[in-house]
Amino acid sequence: MAEITINAGGDGSFTAYVANQQGVRGRPGLLLIHEGSGLDQTMRELADDLSLNGYIVVCPDLFWRLKPNPRPDRPASATLDRDLATFDVDRAVEDLKAALEHMRGMQQINGKVGVIGYALGGQLAYLMMTRSTADAGVSYYAVGLERRLDTAFAITKPYMAHMAGQDRFVPATAQNAIRDAFGRNPNISLNLFGAQAHAFARVGGENWDRRAATAANELTAEFFRQYLV
Repeated sequence: MAEITINAGGDGSFTAYVANQQGVRGRPGLLLIHEGSGLDQTMRELADDLSLNGYIVVCPDLFWRLKPNPRPDRPASATLDRDLATFDVDRAVEDLKAALEHMRGMQQINGKVGVIGYALGGQLAYLMMTRSTADAGVSYYAVGLERRLDTAFAITKPYMAHMAGQDRFVPATAQNAIRDAFGRNPNISLNLFGAQAHAFARVGGENWDRRAATAANELTAEFFRQYLV
């Protein structure tokens, strides 16, 4: 659809993909947070799909400090995957906060802004709910949450997480810790897809499960209709 540039303060600036399939104005915004594969064609198409529900969707390139964004017609390279070892999650959250504030100033957006993230982006969506003014948030098969649960109490706005029961990146001990911590915060809802593997909602991916993805996406759509529209 379009690209915008977002100021990251003294660090420079980064680009973001913007989707507004219905060409509407005065609608809520969704800040889409990409997976470890970066801002690739799959994420652009996801942004387009989400915007069909009446949202202005912005998906920033969070790997701008590592190397140029992968070409939109193919997934990230093995080099980019290796670079993830140096990815600074806390700086990424600051970039996302800058993107959130940028969205609140966009003329097309008039109202609330939510966050939604997948895998690596799922962790970042969770962190945004603990550190930013986002109005609502959703995580799909977030990774690394078990190391961040000490701030789960800080979530004061509606937050939903979809967990894959067979996620090789989130072992049973981590899943138990997440369920325990989330269960103590009434602002958090957790949906367990017990038979699914990591990235079950990534269309075309090796673990994509149409039925589970549809169920999770319907829950997400209803969640945002309730808290953003």
